[in-house]
Amino acid sequence: MRPAAAVIVFPGSNCDRDVAQAFRAATGQEAVLVWHTDFRPLAAPLAILPGGFSYGDYLRAGAIAARSPALAALREHHRSGGLVLGICNGFQILTEAGLLPGAFAPNRCLHFLSRDVFLRVESTETPFLADLSPGEVIDLPIAHAEGAYQPDPRAEPGSWRVAFRYCRPDGRVDARANPNGAVDNVAGLVDRSGRILGLMPHPERNASAESGSGHGGRLFRSALRAVDQHV
Repeated sequence: MRPAAAVIVFPGSNCDRDVAQAFRAATGQEAVLVWHTDFRPLAAPLAILPGGFSYGDYLRAGAIAARSPALAALREHHRSGGLVLGICNGFQILTEAGLLPGAFAPNRCLHFLSRDVFLRVESTETPFLADLSPGEVIDLPIAHAEGAYQPDPRAEPGSWRVAFRYCRPDGRVDARANPNGAVDNVAGLVDRSGRILGLMPHPERNASAESGSGHGGRLFRSALRAVDQHV
């Protein structure tokens, strides 16, 4: 039986096993680890790019991984109807590869940040977020040094939507709620098709009641429903 998710592992990935385990625990479905040179289109309906420091974050975070042969396979995976989830470094890889618009700059504090943040759900026009509601506030941890999202002014209008913004516990979006200097407090994006989602926070680190609110588990369960609906 084909697994529900394939977690693509690059040299330097360090959240791959965490994501696979959290996905299994939240959904009851299998997630397998796949070395980046071995990934094939639709090896599983859902492809996950995990967090970590692919290729040591040389040049820029995600820049070398974005030029791996795995990304050609990932593009074909998406064209064939597959779903793609990029978490933290995975989100950075997606922007470097042009699968999502924009780029990432170092945190404005110039330090690595590891802490819980609040996120406001901005758009649920994607099966990835079917378990969430527009305007809902969730909490997830961040862990990054280059998390300040910078939009691409050349991006085609309507080719992407903001999925999450950093906010206060009451849902207000302002500078005080912004941990890293991301433009417009952007914490996550979804592409036009709704089948590519990138976010900087780590859902696998808050996927069950044992680790907090368990909001990350809701995202994985939505992803599983997306698999059932679209593949």
